[in-house]
Amino acid sequence: MKIAEILKQPSMPIASPSYPHGPYRFVNREYLIITYESDPEAIREAVPEPLEPDGSNTVCYEFIRMPDSSGFGDYTESGVVIPCAYRGEAVNFTAQMYLDCDPPLAGGREIWGFPKKYANPALHVAGDTLTGTLDYAGQRVALGTMGYKHENLIEPGGRDAVAIAEKLSKSQVNLKLVPDVDGTLAIAQLVVYKLSSIEIKGAWRGPARLHLVPHVNAPVADLPVRKVINGTHYIADLTLPYGSVLYDYLARNRSSGTLA
Repeated sequence: MKIAEILKQPSMPIASPSYPHGPYRFVNREYLIITYESDPEAIREAVPEPLEPDGSNTVCYEFIRMPDSSGFGDYTESGVVIPCAYRGEAVNFTAQMYLDCDPPLAGGREIWGFPKKYANPALHVAGDTLTGTLDYAGQRVALGTMGYKHENLIEPGGRDAVAIAEKLSKSQVNLKLVPDVDGTLAIAQLVVYKLSSIEIKGAWRGPARLHLVPHVNAPVADLPVRKVINGTHYIADLTLPYGSVLYDYLARNRSSGTLA
């Protein structure tokens, strides 16, 4: 194989790349997002400098069903997102993510630095209840429930779909850490990206509850639930584009003369 051919490949392994080149289009992507108040010290501990918690003491727990994802396939994801600020700009920091499919796990970690681990999340309707679950190593670690389609947010008299699309297009930040072959960090960055080409197909709000169980390898309960604020349910088509480097820890350390 020629060098030029190697350099054109989208990912490893070279014999059968795990994922193709992006950007990546998602069709009928379905969200259950439960926003809750948590412990401010636990939030601060989970947020890497130079990001700052936004002061609301809130966390968003997400269950996301992705039945049609170009290059990635059909999978479900669950995780923790913390509202933050970076130099005065409102951003969301993705603290933990769990999913059940290899291509988006590998691509998410390698390209954008998503904190993805393999687990068994699910999102489905059970009777009158939108239900999200997360199982890790055979143990239930998260259970989220929401009354099914109680308040429509985009019908006449409801909230505007444009505002919801703007919310989904808020800057998202990940902490990307990749070791070198000697075990030291080769990459240590905050990576930022924005979802684009968002088409809201449905949006609802309703009463919700969230139960988190302590687990050493899926520590979602380290951000304890103090009070559930609300639940939201979205269905949308959208594009995940490539991102950019927001903050480079290694470059900053080199320029300041400190050790990584």
